[in-house]
Amino acid sequence: MSAIGVIDYGMGNLHSLAKALERSAGSQRVEVTYDPDKLAKCERLVLPGVGGVRACMAELQRLELDAFVREQSKTKPLLGICLGMQVLLDHSEENDGVDALGLIPGRVVRFPDPPAPKPGEQRLKVPHMGWNKVHQRQPHALWQGIPDASWFYFVHSYYAEPVSPEHVLGEATYTHRFAAAIGRDNVAAFQFHPEKSQQAGMMLLNNFIQWEP
Repeated sequence: MSAIGVIDYGMGNLHSLAKALERSAGSQRVEVTYDPDKLAKCERLVLPGVGGVRACMAELQRLELDAFVREQSKTKPLLGICLGMQVLLDHSEENDGVDALGLIPGRVVRFPDPPAPKPGEQRLKVPHMGWNKVHQRQPHALWQGIPDASWFYFVHSYYAEPVSPEHVLGEATYTHRFAAAIGRDNVAAFQFHPEKSQQAGMMLLNNFIQWEP
């Protein structure tokens, strides 16, 4: 039986993600583990996470999964979600700066303090939390069947700035436009949480399960 590996490095409740993948996986098994031997046997991998890039990298390095993720991404589909998206870039400004996995050229930066709202406008806050429209900027198999400007659920204070516009699959706006979805070769990633994004999120996960880069 083929399997989808969810990389568990101890940051985030993976229960809802695993259940969402199981609903889309059909005959495929969902394996939640930090064991590289088990993950290496999976046909595709998911790198989730909540929290900060520094702590994420420290745990990936402690479990000897950083080099593993870089290597596996060369030969099989890899999906990053939320913090798992941010850690795919070169560097994060968080906590005076930390190097990340470097699979997609770019950096992670914090949202600026929102300006004071104009009369009648809603006050923006950091973190960006709640539903937002995502505008598709590049055609991709993971967008199949999903209308442009669909709503997805976000929770984050930092966002990705890829070097190349070609790696930006989708954008959202919060204080300004930012990359909400990125991708390159076998790697795709979303700042939002597909497992919390109702029908559009489930379609994304289903597309990932069927994706053959």
